Amino acid sequence: MSVVETNGKQTVLDGMVAIEMLDKYELIVIGGGPAGLSAALSAREHGLKRILIVERDVDLGGILNQCIHNGFGLHYFGEELTGPEYAAKFVDRLEGQSIDVLCDAMVLEIIPGEDGHVLRLMSMEAGYCTVRSRAIVLAMGCRERTRGAIQIPGTRAAGIFTAGTAQRYVNIEGYMVGRRVIILGSGDIGLIMARRMVLEGAKVLACVEIMPYPGGLARNIVQCLQDFDVPLYLSHTITKIEGKERVEKVTVQEVNDRFEPIEGTEKVFDVDTVLLSVGLIPENELSHVAGVEMDAKTSGPIVFENGETSIPGIFACGNVLHVHDLVDFVTTESEGAGRAAAEYVLRQEDTTHVRMCENESYISLVIDESVAYTVPQRIRVLRIDDGVRVFFRVKAPHKTPKRIVFRDGERIVASFRRPYMTPGEMEHVTLQRAELDNVSGNELLISVEEIR
Repeated sequence: MSVVETNGKQTVLDGMVAIEMLDKYELIVIGGGPAGLSAALSAREHGLKRILIVERDVDLGGILNQCIHNGFGLHYFGEELTGPEYAAKFVDRLEGQSIDVLCDAMVLEIIPGEDGHVLRLMSMEAGYCTVRSRAIVLAMGCRERTRGAIQIPGTRAAGIFTAGTAQRYVNIEGYMVGRRVIILGSGDIGLIMARRMVLEGAKVLACVEIMPYPGGLARNIVQCLQDFDVPLYLSHTITKIEGKERVEKVTVQEVNDRFEPIEGTEKVFDVDTVLLSVGLIPENELSHVAGVEMDAKTSGPIVFENGETSIPGIFACGNVLHVHDLVDFVTTESEGAGRAAAEYVLRQEDTTHVRMCENESYISLVIDESVAYTVPQRIRVLRIDDGVRVFFRVKAPHKTPKRIVFRDGERIVASFRRPYMTPGEMEHVTLQRAELDNVSGNELLISVEEIR
């Protein structure tokens, strides 16, 4: 039995290490997935000593534990890893770091305060308790959109799963969810599950996407659909599900540019399983309760250049902030949030610095109709050393070279060329401090324009 070093007292219960939590921490990270682990380790590296990670699952690692396919780590580690391998690299780094970990626990409420924040949580190990922290990192991840959210008509038969639920059943629980499968939506999890089901012996009849373009990464379209001869129907959707005890048939129809089914285009598939890959929603109930200012476009918090939300001392990173394509970018973003949380805590003793920050101005990043969203949404120029990375998604595919333009009024502050862009792949650029120093207004407009 290995004993993990903690800040609190240790007791051994049924072969497990149980911690007696401190009353007050410097940082509490909510979520023990790739975002939370990276943020906690980064904060420890940058000087914090009393850190707690709260994870609602029984194990650390988050969604990566069920993603047994490879393709992770190419950007961050320079090698190809499976999801569990990627997560294990960060879990292993916790050893000897004196970071408390509380799994199988649920945070019920965040109560912000000027002299620190209060968390109320419940766990099998600690029961109901209240803990305080100078700073908080929100790293709760995201959840899948369900059948109820998209209102597919038909019976309520068994055999309808979100793609992530099916992935957990197959990869962790060891259950086969179906034999004749149709997938609604072309998000990355759905594409990966198309391949997984074929490899497990199922017949995947089709992947159906309501948009005129796929929603997942191009590499997953090729490796998960084309390589396994799974047809992709764009501008189509499921309009009816039939079945008594279990799904028996689904009707698929083409849709027009208003997403309305077109009469006479019906295709009927004999299936026993429907997998839904129709979008991810950042898990922000706690953020709402705490009063964090939210962005309707991302469904995540509005943040500054360092991941700080509208409430001082509360930071956000990973899929709770905006849905990412690659976990490598989640890690990099979360390390920045952890570093910023450490800097926030350590500078609280400097009252002069605190007074300066209270009245600090910022530049808002605004978008036109060509851009879906941007993160961060606000930049405090005086907080930047060299530059700030800006993530965004376009609203429609661009198959020819375009440029991303940042404008201060009529003046172009920065411009970046891209050979192509698609909504399924997140883009990012870096704005230099020197460029931001020259901004005269309080807004920068982001747009996609033709190359001149």
